[in-house]
Amino acid sequence: MAVWIVLGVMVFVLLVLVLYVVAVYNGLIQLKNSIDRDWSNIDVLLKQRFDELPKLIKVCEGYMQHERQTLEAVIKARSMVGNARGGEQQMAAQNALTDTLRSLFMVVERYPELKADVSFRQLGARISELENQIADRRELFNDTVNLFNIRIEQFPDVLVAKTFNFIRRDLWTIDPAHRQDVTVSFAQPG
Repeated sequence: MAVWIVLGVMVFVLLVLVLYVVAVYNGLIQLKNSIDRDWSNIDVLLKQRFDELPKLIKVCEGYMQHERQTLEAVIKARSMVGNARGGEQQMAAQNALTDTLRSLFMVVERYPELKADVSFRQLGARISELENQIADRRELFNDTVNLFNIRIEQFPDVLVAKTFNFIRRDLWTIDPAHRQDVTVSFAQPG
């Protein structure tokens, strides 16, 4: 009789342990897939921004004859995005594109006729809207990555994470240049 009780307790403990491992594993899989979904949502917006840039550059070219360098920087950054492979390279290229767009919009301040152009205003508003959505989605992505990274490092989840080879994911970080103050000049060209 005592053997059956001990055996029953051992089976019960084993069952609880298996259920716990399954629950932790499923939770980590859910977070992993949420990270992939969040990245995909960001990617959709980045693609929309990528597609809008040629239109914006075309509108700007007619007005900004003396700002070739700025336009070329935007074109180059867009090309970097198109050629980027992998998460870290993609993040760096997107950060460079964000930086060049910021420069472009600062330069536009010197061209009141461009700012008055209906096409430019519409494209600028669309890109600004996309930038805001991208920022929101990046925040959600980082929240999910952070939660995943915490879970795979905390005991006892770390035991399941190591057993099933869950690896740490990278947060979306910005280029340190984006932390610098922006210089705005209202001087007219020429």
